[in-house]
Amino acid sequence: MPHLMNTYGRLPVAFSHGQGCRLFDEQGKSYLDALAGIAVNTLGHNHPRLVKALSEQVRRLMHVSNIYRITQAEAASDRLAAISRMDEVFFCNSGCEANEAAIKLARMYGHQQGIEQPAIIVMEQAFHGRTLATLSATGNRKVQAGFEPLVSGFVRVPFDDLAAIEQVAARNPNVVAVLFEPIQGEGGINLAHNDFMRALRQICDRKNWLFMVDEVQCGIGRTGVWFAHQHASILPDVMTLAKGLGSGVPIGACLAAGRAAGVFKPGNHGSTFGGNPLACAAALTTLDVIEADGLMARADTLGKAIRDGLRNGLSGVSGFVEVRGDGLMIGIELDRPCGELVTRALDAGLLINVTADKVVRLLPALVMSDAEGAELVAALVSLIKEFLGA
Repeated sequence: MPHLMNTYGRLPVAFSHGQGCRLFDEQGKSYLDALAGIAVNTLGHNHPRLVKALSEQVRRLMHVSNIYRITQAEAASDRLAAISRMDEVFFCNSGCEANEAAIKLARMYGHQQGIEQPAIIVMEQAFHGRTLATLSATGNRKVQAGFEPLVSGFVRVPFDDLAAIEQVAARNPNVVAVLFEPIQGEGGINLAHNDFMRALRQICDRKNWLFMVDEVQCGIGRTGVWFAHQHASILPDVMTLAKGLGSGVPIGACLAAGRAAGVFKPGNHGSTFGGNPLACAAALTTLDVIEADGLMARADTLGKAIRDGLRNGLSGVSGFVEVRGDGLMIGIELDRPCGELVTRALDAGLLINVTADKVVRLLPALVMSDAEGAELVAALVSLIKEFLGA
């Protein structure tokens, strides 16, 4: 028995290698990967440009301390600032670390405004991480259970509910920020309406709050634009990134703009590994390939084709509720718990995920082909129909 701590309900398979949107297990069986490491492998597996960039960077330099300049981090920060219109970037190693940075930044901002007990509005069904602060911000009691006392300073409201936020604004003078996901991934592929995001931006401006978006799962081109909030033509004060930014190499980022820029000073926050040359080489290559190969347009076009194919294939099937999503972030909601579909799909050579008990989640690499998209639709429609007894 391996000595790994028992923190995951692992499936009975181990992969030896991958190519594009295919993974191969130790026995040589091929699987169509429609999960991409949960929105991590943006460029799929074994992408030649990424392999070349990482190999070259490993030969030169993998890590130096942040007490020195790191030119790769400087270049990656400039690239992110250019595509996001943000002003500052803090690099870390994961989504929860990026969100921890955002929470700390919001609290420091509040103290600078003379607020002794700063509060952050967060959403029901949200997921921001598993550290104590991000766990407390998360809107999932199942994930929080057993880790009390939770961190205070969060005010929870229903997702995509402007009236609820207005009520908090009217009665709570300690609020300094709002943190939300434009598309809730773990919560079941729930999309915030563009009008909601625009109106929330106006409330934050009126109240002098920080508008903070968690783009850890929905960012980096997955929805057909660089960042999902850009569909609403707004600019956040704080944005967090991770997952797909390094195409498999761990990297996270917390970006700041406007009144959030300049809040952190030397000594206020830090990371041993954040912004290391290897991770930043992965991020720069990922962003370059997305742009050069038109992968945002690809995500938009293929995502629509997959959603349309699933709707057509499941229309009228008893137990099918709806298909929703944007780009290559797709959820298929059923009327019953469907975790069993994950193992059924695995047996059929397809990698998927189920979240929020009843939602099949698809997060394929942005390099998925039309043929692979059609293969995914055909296989999944068949599996779901069989599961529902249709």
